[in-house]
Amino acid sequence: MAPSWTHLIRFIAEEDGQTHLGQIDSSKYPDVGLSAFKGERITAKVINGTIYDGVVTDRVLTVSKLLSPISQEQTPIIRCLGLNYRDHAKEANMPIPDYPVLFIKPRTALMGSYPEKIVVPKVAQDGSSDYEAELTIIISKTGKDIPEKDAMDYILGYTCGNDVSARTEQFRNSQWSFSKGMDSSAPIGPVLVSHSAIKDPHNVRIKAIHNGNVVQDSNTNEMIFSLPKTIAFLSQGTTLEQGTVIMTGTPPGIGCMRDPKVVLRHGDDMRVEIENIGTLINEIAYE
Repeated sequence: MAPSWTHLIRFIAEEDGQTHLGQIDSSKYPDVGLSAFKGERITAKVINGTIYDGVVTDRVLTVSKLLSPISQEQTPIIRCLGLNYRDHAKEANMPIPDYPVLFIKPRTALMGSYPEKIVVPKVAQDGSSDYEAELTIIISKTGKDIPEKDAMDYILGYTCGNDVSARTEQFRNSQWSFSKGMDSSAPIGPVLVSHSAIKDPHNVRIKAIHNGNVVQDSNTNEMIFSLPKTIAFLSQGTTLEQGTVIMTGTPPGIGCMRDPKVVLRHGDDMRVEIENIGTLINEIAYE
């Protein structure tokens, strides 16, 4: 059975201290991440079932704490694209790739929005900790060798993501999984918006905001590889399991490419804002 929700949150309820899935009223909470950050009272209709088949009920609970839309336990893997925006390739003085550039984060990197903090480990406290605003999708059903024409049927929903990176470790190695796979390096959220509620995911504004300053500002129409192309490519001879998180690449303006460079420091406010989804907000904390 297809889920009936359109704007799903996973949260701890004030009423019972338990974790629930909920449907928020997007007209009342157009940006639930900002609402949570401001301390506003947020209510949601309880969803019975899972994120894959959940049914919205009339039972209403109050949000005590927002969690990532999908838990670590539900996430088999996080697959990520590098250099997937034309304007970012131009910024990096790199040619447009002929094929998607793939790296992987472990599910232990997954975390949620405010009040969750991005914890920078000691190995990355060298002035190289960086951000990457990314449109992020979750796979709705397991598939392999998925044709492009069917690929959008495999998208459960869209959310904001931040591909937090340790640039020193990244640039000293041709393989990026270590430098981008540390704990809390894949915050996502605050809400999962269904495929039916986003008119065109290939034409939404995406921004990164560091301490109130807009440092990335682009549009998903700058993507080199569309979502169907990405899913079809990643599933070639490879099983994409239900719950797989895919981070689809970042636009220009990353910290290490700016002059002067922007570095994630202890106490910084880091945000990813995507049109029709909302704002992923995290404080930076040095381990």
